[in-house]
Amino acid sequence: MDVKAARSPAMTDVARLAGVSHQTVSRVLNDHPNVREQTRLRVRAAIAELGYRPNRAARALVTGRSQLIGIVAQNSTLYGPASLLAAFEQAAAEAGFAVSVGSVGRLDRESIAGAVERHLDQRVAGLVVIAPVKSADDALEDMPVGVPLVTIDGDPQRSHTLVTVDQVAGARAATEHLLAAGHRTVWHISGPVDWYDAAGRIEGWRGALLDAGAEVPPLMTADWSASSGFDAGRMLARMPEVTAVFAANDHQALGLLRAFSEHGRRVPRDVSVVGFDDVPEAAYFIPPLTTVRPDFDAVAQAGLDLLLAQITDEATPPNRIIIAPTLVERASVAPPG
Repeated sequence: MDVKAARSPAMTDVARLAGVSHQTVSRVLNDHPNVREQTRLRVRAAIAELGYRPNRAARALVTGRSQLIGIVAQNSTLYGPASLLAAFEQAAAEAGFAVSVGSVGRLDRESIAGAVERHLDQRVAGLVVIAPVKSADDALEDMPVGVPLVTIDGDPQRSHTLVTVDQVAGARAATEHLLAAGHRTVWHISGPVDWYDAAGRIEGWRGALLDAGAEVPPLMTADWSASSGFDAGRMLARMPEVTAVFAANDHQALGLLRAFSEHGRRVPRDVSVVGFDDVPEAAYFIPPLTTVRPDFDAVAQAGLDLLLAQITDEATPPNRIIIAPTLVERASVAPPG
């Protein structure tokens, strides 16, 4: 007579008995501080009752997957993508997963496919693609079937599982703040047009102006650098009708402040400026910069939660999570003089 060996208790069994999520069990196992003591004791009791023993090596042999998450990201020092990557690595570590980052020079079909193949050779448990540009779209259509996948910062109109910042709402908040200060309209220096972040911020800026019945000035297109903000600022500084500018990121705003200063336009007495990203230096600009702060930690945690739900075959989660940013008011905005 064949006797089937009893299945060893799994993390999901512990979670079910303790009445918590598998992420909470993982945090307890990894001594994460952000767990209530009562919850920690309940999880420990469930572990003891079931005789659960985490064995990552055995799990990798049985499932063909490791406790490793593969991330595909562009090799970039830009604040937003770099902050997202750092936040995701931290969140994954707290959940007991290591991260392998496949950096690519360009987010196109060939580069992304190569990075994905390298990750699959490592038997990753799931994939995350940080895809803020339109050139990544074709590659996302070619992702291997059956591999847990989450896109961060991708096209909000596509059907893939996505977590992103609400760029439209952030830009709308920045524009409405300037209008509320009494400015008749707001000029905008956008980011590169092939970036979804830039497109969303243009949409929010334009929508806020139209809803307010304000004139929509010509769009000024730039890249994400301080030098591009400086170049745009030199043009705007010569236009006395410009009293308020929303820059697509804080580095642009830094260049803008320099240009206005060199042309004798005082901020905020003569012209008000709002940025986006809330880089660590924004509070120390002259003047301190009003800006929009994306919650990169929340984006990373939501992305990880969606991925872990796919990995553990839990109930299908929402396939799209949009995280609202926050307007941070500082000294760079005032009523028009």
